[in-house]
Amino acid sequence: MSDRPRAAPRFERKFFGAAETFTCIGSGSAGGKASGLLQIKDVFAARLPPEACAPFTVEIPTLTVIATDAFDRFVRENGLGDIVRSDAPDGRIAHAFQHATLPSDLVGDLRALIEQVHTPLAVRSSSLLEDALFHPFAGVYGTKMIPNNQPDVDTRFHKLVEAVKFVYASTYFRSAKSYIKAAGCGADDEKMAVVIQEVVGHRFASRLYPHVSGVAKSFSFYRSGSARPEDGSVSLALGLGKTIVEGGVVWTYAPADPRQTPPFASAADQLKRTQTEFWAVNMGRPPAYDPTAETEYLVKANVADADFDGALTLVASTYDARADRLVSGTGRAGPRVVTFAPLLVLEELPLNRVIRSLLAVCEDALQAPVEIEFAVTLPASRGAAEPPRIGFLQVRPMVVSDQVVVIEPEEMTGPRVLLASDEVLGNGVVETMCDIVFVKPETFETRHTREMASEIADMNRALLDEGRPYLLIGFGRWGSSDPSLGIPTDWGHICGARAIVEATRPGITVELSQGSHFFHNISSFRVSYFSTRPHIGYDVDWAWLSGQSIVRDAAFVRHVRLAAPLTVKVDGRSGRGVILKPA
Repeated sequence: MSDRPRAAPRFERKFFGAAETFTCIGSGSAGGKASGLLQIKDVFAARLPPEACAPFTVEIPTLTVIATDAFDRFVRENGLGDIVRSDAPDGRIAHAFQHATLPSDLVGDLRALIEQVHTPLAVRSSSLLEDALFHPFAGVYGTKMIPNNQPDVDTRFHKLVEAVKFVYASTYFRSAKSYIKAAGCGADDEKMAVVIQEVVGHRFASRLYPHVSGVAKSFSFYRSGSARPEDGSVSLALGLGKTIVEGGVVWTYAPADPRQTPPFASAADQLKRTQTEFWAVNMGRPPAYDPTAETEYLVKANVADADFDGALTLVASTYDARADRLVSGTGRAGPRVVTFAPLLVLEELPLNRVIRSLLAVCEDALQAPVEIEFAVTLPASRGAAEPPRIGFLQVRPMVVSDQVVVIEPEEMTGPRVLLASDEVLGNGVVETMCDIVFVKPETFETRHTREMASEIADMNRALLDEGRPYLLIGFGRWGSSDPSLGIPTDWGHICGARAIVEATRPGITVELSQGSHFFHNISSFRVSYFSTRPHIGYDVDWAWLSGQSIVRDAAFVRHVRLAAPLTVKVDGRSGRGVILKPA
């Protein structure tokens, strides 16, 4: 950023009610995520007057960050060096960290914090490398949300300690290690700070969640209607932002034209293909004890539950089956459809205008295209006293290629074309890949997608060790948390790929992936991302692929190697892309 950040004030054993809403425990680094938030907090104070966002209040939710010196001492004093340098599975590392002891002074600070706080807390990673311009570790490390509503202090304290240890352990999970290697960094380059932050949300009986979670980009090679890449994009979801960052079903639009509806075949089709489930913090009956699970204190609910909660007034439309149309709002009976029309079309609150203001201020401060994350709580009813609130959760710089590539339609067909698409993310030309990893169409079934993810992770690790970039081809969404929509890989499982393809098969034709962390990493590493559409003439030349020299042939995935490199061309302006076989 152009403005030099101040140091975070020291945590004085107060959380809510302290003079500062952003404090630090320890003397080491606050990590990339926390440092970025502290800097943008000062930028907002200087450049974002309250009237620019009215009637919303915009603020960074109260937080304390545990600096990296505590992490170093935790690993050293508990003798964890051997296991973190080993190839132990994630579960073993997580359990070893849970059985270790935090430094005594940190224990005292956490105890003082939790004695005062009875509301849910998000415990999030803020590593040294996280959100650095060329090595953004978006979504690589763990986040754990805790309800923090137990009546006794001891229980709340132990749950907070478990969450901190979980985030520490995630520094050494296999996907994180692979990611560090792909980023060209050494394991010793990484240190972990931990953010403990208020969860933005409204409590509805046994669930707590925001009315809206969002991720907005100031630049996007995705096109929506007549939008240009520099118009950016916004993805919104009901409930916690986990739906967005993990590639769930969300509402995506161009902020220059928020009334533009995505291309659905009909209102009935829209009812089927929009968000039906959401994530919330479980404020009810305690779940089964599992401190090594990221979702231990989260719960999935459906849109009908949110309707019962009264959370859809400004979020949903209602389906009129007789006319096969949607009516904005929830003023009549009928199935609810999460379209955000009351906010984006009727503009009952100027959410889109505020998002655009936030993007502009952040882009100017970072002097680069940006991606931001936020959560929104809305008034319980029209005319209610409490103002709508936007909790600003994160800002990251984006790396955007400025290479000029032009692909004419006639280049997308012919004998040299391995595959082509007019729905491609990225921009540029790559001619360095002789390796292809692909899911075998003859053995593909959605019930086996988890096994496919495991086979791909093994091949990715081997190719990383050899320093060989590769083309990855599979079916459905990469990185989806729902195995029925695609192959549920983490970014660390495929981070050695320089080009990635979402192909289609009967029964698994979905919209292009939208997981924000996944695609932030893709854009930052300049990975081309193709979505093929056989029904309009673009498919993979599977026959040619099956005839190439096999390096490894697993049950569901095959790795082949070519004698000469492929040519990958992507025209980010038109959205066209083509992958050519060696000449």
